[in-house]
Amino acid sequence: MKLQLYFGAGILALLAACSQKDESIAQKFTIDESKSTVEWKGSAPTHFHKGSFKVTGAFLTDGSSQLTGGDFSIPIASIDNSDLSGPPKTELLNHLKSPDFFNLAVYPTATFRITKIEAFKDPATGANVKVTGNFTLIGQEHPLQIPAKVTVTKDRISVESNFKLNRHVWGMSKYNDPAETLYILPDIDITLALQGIPSK
Repeated sequence: MKLQLYFGAGILALLAACSQKDESIAQKFTIDESKSTVEWKGSAPTHFHKGSFKVTGAFLTDGSSQLTGGDFSIPIASIDNSDLSGPPKTELLNHLKSPDFFNLAVYPTATFRITKIEAFKDPATGANVKVTGNFTLIGQEHPLQIPAKVTVTKDRISVESNFKLNRHVWGMSKYNDPAETLYILPDIDITLALQGIPSK
């Protein structure tokens, strides 16, 4: 009788362990490129342009619901515009890729590496963490801190954020004189909509 009880207890423990393993969250999630974007909006006093970039990379977790890190790359060549069409759109994109802005020929990639995650709460935006990392753009690396809404499940991680990026900090200083014909505001509005799936 005791042997049967021990055997039954062992089977239950094994089943419980398997169930916990099945429900565990991956420690690495790969960016789902087809469902992830980095949207941008650059403004002048009288008009604005907006568009997006593609993004690749991965998120790291502690094996539960907590985001712990990540590394991301933004190919500058993927820049797109959504408010123009035809020749004006082509002209704008070529200008943005030029040395006046992103200098694509010399600096083809921007990167962001997470260095710290802190609990944070903003009811207005739904942000639940503050993400700190090192952002490299046009060959310059500077710290960047952003609020984000992070949701982690067994099958997916979602990171959403809205923030302003001061282009002058990274050396993008063309068209910064309000007295000139073309003056562009320092802050670029950035919207992150990133989705990750468990890495294989």
